[in-house]
Amino acid sequence: MTKRVKIVKVGNSAGVILPKDVLARLNLEVGDQLSLGETTDGVTLRRENEEFDAQMAEARAIMKDYRSALRELAK
Repeated sequence: MTKRVKIVKVGNSAGVILPKDVLARLNLEVGDQLSLGETTDGVTLRRENEEFDAQMAEARAIMKDYRSALRELAK
C-alpha cells in the first residue's frame, strides 16, 4: 500500500507524519525507533530490532575472522 506523506519542520530538523492507520497496522507507537535506509528507488523505514542487529554484528565479526577460509570454500 502506498500513502502520500509530507515532510514537516520539527525544531531544527524535519520529520514525516505517519498516518494513524499505518501506525496501528504496523503496531508502531510514538517513541519507537526506526531505521532509515536509502535505496535506488528512495528510502525504506523499518522497525529497529536490537536482537537481530546484535546477531548481524556477531555474524559480520565471524565472517571477518574467517575471511580467508570462506573465500577458499567459495571456490
